[in-house]
Amino acid sequence: MNWLLVIAGAIIGAPLRYLADRTIQSRHDSLFPWGTFTVNVVGCLILGLLTGAVAAGAASSAIRLFVGTGLCGALTTYSTFSYETLRLAEDGTRFCAAADITASVVAGLGAAFTGVALARAIWA
Repeated sequence: MNWLLVIAGAIIGAPLRYLADRTIQSRHDSLFPWGTFTVNVVGCLILGLLTGAVAAGAASSAIRLFVGTGLCGALTTYSTFSYETLRLAEDGTRFCAAADITASVVAGLGAAFTGVALARAIWA
């Protein structure tokens, strides 16, 4: 039964990632991969909020599998982040590559911490 929850979440997360990435990237005329950056940061925020909710007893293990593993697992994408950053570096835009790495790590961790703090504020 657990694997069905993961699959159900991924069925939502994967197309959501694709559509969000394409929509966001089409609105920016730059080499920086704004679409991937955005879905990864949003995924970190959701996962942080979920982690805090589970710790507070406000979310079940089924929700964690559906949202955390399934939806966030398919929504966020480390492989695309790595590929796009490598392409930036290979194309001679090393500053954009370094900015992508730095911004993704800082914003991703910040979003996760923010999510946990929000959960604590809501369910504490």
